[in-house]
Amino acid sequence: MIALRQLTFARAARPLVVDANLQLHPGWKVGVVGANGCGKSSLFALLAGELHAEAGDCEIPASWQIARVTQETPALPDAALDFVLDGDTELRRVERELVAAEAAGDGVAIGHLHTRYADIDGYSAKARAAEVLHGLGFTDADFARPVADFSGGWRVRLNLARALSCRADLLLLDEPTNHLDLDAVLWLEQWLKTTPATLLLISHDRDFLDAVVGQIIAIDQQKLTLTTGGYSDYERAKAARLAVQQSAFAAQQREIAKLTRFVERFKAKATKARQAQSRVKMLERMEIVAAAHIDSPFHFSFREPENLPDPLLVIENASAGYVDRKILENITLTLRPGCRIGLLGRNGAGKSTLIKLLAGAVAQQGGERKEAKALNIGYFAQHQLEQLRPDESPLQHLQRLEPLTPEQELRDYLGGFDFRGEMATRAVEPFSGGEKSRLALALLIRTKPNLLLLDEPTNHLDLEMREALTFAMQEFEGGMVIVSHDRHLLRTCADELLLVDNGRATPFDGDLDDYAAWLAAQRSAEKTAAPEVAAEKSERLQQRADAKASRQALLAQRRTLSKEIEQLDRKLAKWQAEKAALDAQFADPDFYVTVDRAKSEEMHRQASTLGEQIDAAELRWLELHEALEALPTADPS
Repeated sequence: MIALRQLTFARAARPLVVDANLQLHPGWKVGVVGANGCGKSSLFALLAGELHAEAGDCEIPASWQIARVTQETPALPDAALDFVLDGDTELRRVERELVAAEAAGDGVAIGHLHTRYADIDGYSAKARAAEVLHGLGFTDADFARPVADFSGGWRVRLNLARALSCRADLLLLDEPTNHLDLDAVLWLEQWLKTTPATLLLISHDRDFLDAVVGQIIAIDQQKLTLTTGGYSDYERAKAARLAVQQSAFAAQQREIAKLTRFVERFKAKATKARQAQSRVKMLERMEIVAAAHIDSPFHFSFREPENLPDPLLVIENASAGYVDRKILENITLTLRPGCRIGLLGRNGAGKSTLIKLLAGAVAQQGGERKEAKALNIGYFAQHQLEQLRPDESPLQHLQRLEPLTPEQELRDYLGGFDFRGEMATRAVEPFSGGEKSRLALALLIRTKPNLLLLDEPTNHLDLEMREALTFAMQEFEGGMVIVSHDRHLLRTCADELLLVDNGRATPFDGDLDDYAAWLAAQRSAEKTAAPEVAAEKSERLQQRADAKASRQALLAQRRTLSKEIEQLDRKLAKWQAEKAALDAQFADPDFYVTVDRAKSEEMHRQASTLGEQIDAAELRWLELHEALEALPTADPS
């Protein structure tokens, strides 16, 4: 087991953790959480022997092999599969000694080495490494490619594969889901749940933590505490502490209670729709989320778009791809204000290509593209970070966009993204990946987009920033299309899911749990399915064509109902905000002293009218959902 006794460690003479005491038992899977700079990565360095304690002891069994994902991968000529196998140092040592023993004709040594090779499962090492590489999105053709041929994000995956394949007793993973797509995240989640290794995991993906870990180590104010349960359990305990410490929590609870009452009123009907069930679950969790993040340093919202034309963008029968191959075909999609679409699909299916097609970043091949005159696209992808000017500060970036805006207004805006004081005027070049992502988002939001196209917006962002972004996206009035491996973000912000598969984008009838089941079925089918004959393929294509024809008629009915629901949602949000503001004034004892009787009566009449409008709209909302649920379910296949 791992034992920390009166442990103190520091970086650059700054204490990070003081007098820590805890024990971690073999096989435990532990999440490590805390604010940026609190010492999470330094704790890993300490456990890996790369950092020495200032005081106290850190005891790890001497026989344990420790695996950690390295941050950099040089441009090596080694084949990808060999690079991954090289992570198992004992395996490679035994292989080298076997070659030497066979060359020397040493039969005794050969016998001992073959026994040891069998003990460490050397004969199945390539198969295990191949399984890991497949799970992380690599194809058989990639196995022989030199490491130097892969991009930076794929080299990160190779580093992760190398760490997972080396039979470690202690596995230290720092943000392993960065640069992974959702299907790779789901595979990794299952792999980590079944590994016998002791695991310490730093992650800003709350769903990933909840699924994998059974304990949480939190680093806060130089203290290290261990709690039992997943991240939600830790967050619930943190929320309780904040409830005592912060009076703001009481007011927040009242607002969340109103939302919960609204959900409960329609919950009995909503249980028929799996997507509705998922939304209800998230609303029930919002109390915990909001409470635990009262002390977040991030406070921002999307600026109100100057125009919200309907539709914003229409793509009809479009195809897209690259010089050597076509990725998507017959894409038809209408994006309207208030639409919130999450894209699902396996690695390489074309999710990012579809986002680029919508953004105009790849050429459309055939079909029609109709843009509203006032369309203002806010497109975020990882290459946005590369477009930042390394020699300029966050403030200078904003001043280039808005040279006439007062500096203090720009500084206040940057403060919402935690660029305060010297951070606002410091050059961007040495910023971390998370800080650069925050700045790129701040610049995008400042342009007042009415259509957001977000490709993995949470990469490198910590939990606090992810929550702030989630809440801001929930309030955004324009259209939105999201590709993300962060299931919490998709569950809370996407009302509609599209599956990108076989070059098409079709509605996915289900939630993210159903998608995980679909992925598992796909993988199982690939392992067992025999090669299909041409006749079977032709029959399947005809069935898809017939199903599509029937879906189009059904989707036309759904669009009419959905559009009215979207309009009601916007009206309800506006009326409920107005009524809440009036109720807050009525609850203030000073109101009846400072406001004359005539004005008070007028405001009460206004509140009564709003209440009637809300009741009527909620009733119509329920009728529309009942009509929508009564329609046959469209088959996404």
